[in-house]
Amino acid sequence: MTLAVGSVAPDFTLPGTDGSGAVEGIHDYSLSDFTDGVVVLVFYPADASPVCTVQLSTYTQDIAQFDDVGAQVLAISPQSVEDHERFAAANGGFAFPLLADTNQAVGGAYGVMGPMGFYRRSVFVIDAGGVVRYAHRSTAGLTFRSTDELVDAVRAAGGEAATPHDSHR
Repeated sequence: MTLAVGSVAPDFTLPGTDGSGAVEGIHDYSLSDFTDGVVVLVFYPADASPVCTVQLSTYTQDIAQFDDVGAQVLAISPQSVEDHERFAAANGGFAFPLLADTNQAVGGAYGVMGPMGFYRRSVFVIDAGGVVRYAHRSTAGLTFRSTDELVDAVRAAGGEAATPHDSHR
């Protein structure tokens, strides 16, 4: 299944961590909890892999740009909440929740599964109405979408005139 721009984003509930290390930071997160703004949904293959670490660290360093456009970043991978906690602690924390899709059901619903059952590095921008306004699925996964590109997509999803972007580079 390929989820395209203009499609309604599948809702989900996943366990996750805000990366603080505090017990109250671990709870379930649902996409439908974030209907007051735009969500940047980041699917990444694995905790502690080199590109994933750089990607999530970059988005953390740039979190003010996401905040400025009213976007909530959520990062999803197939590892457990405990693995996410260790990953966050080893990297000084991340500025957004890390969610655990251990059975890969959400990855399947969003069409990000690659060869041999691994996630493809993918990003979706979902507007407040739950509609996908930007979709990118990487084929190689050696690079990631820049903050500037994602912020532009968030601005477009927030009502600014723009052409929807659906990419598979």
